[in-house]
Amino acid sequence: MQGAIEIAGVTIQPGSRQSIDIPLPSFYTHSSVNMPVHVVHGRRPGPVLLVSAALHGDEINGVEIIRRLLSHKFIDRIKGTLIAIPVVNVYGFVSKSRYLPDRRDLNRSFPGSENGSMAARLAHVLMTQIIPHCTHIIDLHTGAVYRENLPQIRANLQGEAELEALAQAFGVPVILNAKLLEGSFREAAHANGISVLLYEAGEALRFDEVAIRAGVKGVLQVMRALGMRAKSKKPRKSGALVANTTRWVRAAQSGILRSLVATGSKVEIGDLLAYINNPLGENTEELVSPVSGIIIGKTNLPLVFAGEALFNIASYEAVDRVAENIDAYHEELDPSTDELLSDEPPLV
Repeated sequence: MQGAIEIAGVTIQPGSRQSIDIPLPSFYTHSSVNMPVHVVHGRRPGPVLLVSAALHGDEINGVEIIRRLLSHKFIDRIKGTLIAIPVVNVYGFVSKSRYLPDRRDLNRSFPGSENGSMAARLAHVLMTQIIPHCTHIIDLHTGAVYRENLPQIRANLQGEAELEALAQAFGVPVILNAKLLEGSFREAAHANGISVLLYEAGEALRFDEVAIRAGVKGVLQVMRALGMRAKSKKPRKSGALVANTTRWVRAAQSGILRSLVATGSKVEIGDLLAYINNPLGENTEELVSPVSGIIIGKTNLPLVFAGEALFNIASYEAVDRVAENIDAYHEELDPSTDELLSDEPPLV
């Protein structure tokens, strides 16, 4: 049996689970603010996995992913420890905003400081109260407002064989080899020797059932790969291909966007992606793909300005294989076509 774990002054005994409220700086109304944390501390030793969501306050798919994860039937029998934080950026979550009230991006404010800005202080709490306990992290994100992302894993895979194996275990068809960004949570965790997978799927301020199902399934499969739950007897499917480059296609003029391709679509060089014209239907511009690849992100807002990023394309040599994997994966997770037995009614 492993020993007890102490987080934010609260002791959790092995074989138990407990919710903790970590105090944060209060609102200017003097109302108190707490970060909700749930800890499942297994009886037997193993990895300590942090699953975090809403680092950007308006990215809410991860909140539902964590709710389903914590209600899973096996969760009380894990090896090691699961630390779940459904809402990291409590301030942004309350105001339905990506940012904090001081307009700073929390994901560019790490490692933070005890006496810095509001974002720096929140980052400091995470780095001092939570991160010292962790061995692995899955950070859950979505696209921005009006911007949709195909389910994908982003990780810095250069020379990281174990991390790439965990990215493959997550099971989504799209994996991006993404560099660490200065001030990001991933960079700060990496500096502390902790492996981080970043899961991107769906759109801000919206629940997406397929993205949520993919996230729950992915976290559970990573926990299996880490030895936190029993190995599956089913054979693993072929691994996803890793994309090393992505490219945004931007609007050459302002106007009304008529999009012709969805996320997950395969495109070739020169394929028509969309039309842009003025409200009278004049000055029509044809937007074509400059590369071959898969649409992994797109805007859902038809009103665009010149220079605005509209389609994000991941480049692959074996683009047909990736497209086939995406189609099969979506069919497996779509409530209208899947054959999964689930206690969770699909969200619409």
